[in-house]
Amino acid sequence: MSITSDILRGHTETIILKQLLISDSYGYQINKYIQEKTDNQFELKEATLYSAFRRLETAGYIVSYWGDETTGARRRYYSITTTGKKYYEESKKEWEEAKGLLDSLI
Repeated sequence: MSITSDILRGHTETIILKQLLISDSYGYQINKYIQEKTDNQFELKEATLYSAFRRLETAGYIVSYWGDETTGARRRYYSITTTGKKYYEESKKEWEEAKGLLDSLI
């Protein structure tokens, strides 16, 4: 079964924040994590990923900074804020409630 973007729509930010709870990361690495966790059934489009980063940063849920790579291109890393951690917990709770409702309906 292929995971459609419709099923995951609206949860992109929560998925990103989950990864940032583990460690600071950059776009490609987060997308790679998503692909690995879904057995290559789901991948965020680059535009979707970076739009989500902008929304999260504007809301104060993440901050970005440039890495200090000595070789290759510089990467923009993202880090979750205290406010972002609270938002993640709220979003996860909402997901659990919605999942419970769907489980009872389907």
